[in-house]
Amino acid sequence: MNLVLLGPPGAGKGTQAKILTQKYDIPQISTGDILRAAVKEQTPMGVKAKTFMDNGALVPDEVVIGIVEERLAKADCLKGFILDGFPRTVRQADALKKTLASLGRKIDYVLSIEVPRSDLLQRLTGRRTCRACGRGYHIVYDVPPQDSKCECGGELYQRDDDLEETIRRRLDVYEAQTAPLIDYYGSESLLRTVDGVGTFDDIQSRISSELGGCAG
Repeated sequence: MNLVLLGPPGAGKGTQAKILTQKYDIPQISTGDILRAAVKEQTPMGVKAKTFMDNGALVPDEVVIGIVEERLAKADCLKGFILDGFPRTVRQADALKKTLASLGRKIDYVLSIEVPRSDLLQRLTGRRTCRACGRGYHIVYDVPPQDSKCECGGELYQRDDDLEETIRRRLDVYEAQTAPLIDYYGSESLLRTVDGVGTFDDIQSRISSELGGCAG
């Protein structure tokens, strides 16, 4: 089973992807992870990507697609895969479709985890991190044992990328660039929307229902 997982920052894609990898025995493929791995392994596309990264430039679509193609060609993807965080744009989706066709493969399902913007802001702006040990907390969902202190005694702080202004910008970027993929995959009858509000088990149950109990 070949899946694409969509959803805005804070929707819980990563958590649900990890559950799905165990359930269906297929790898989760995050573009950030495979980009770093390709650079470290000095694959042909990794070498190209490094030249852009070293210059502080964005890695162009054709290089990212090449890195995705390298990853999909590995043996652990034979049973399927979960693409998490890619594609981000319609242009990338078109390129992915062509790449998969050249490999004799196709996307089976696109799962879009949908969460109201107000909920996303609460989830992301409520995160706190310990300066000493790095442990994460949430002021609503995972309250620290004492105000502004970690269990280790370290000071808790709010990271810059968890500030409300930063979160709003990230959500705006998602809506502008990635949300059009909803229409793109909807027109191809691949899209399955999932309510992302509730417990992990609730959301996983909805995902399983959308996948129709597929065994892989």
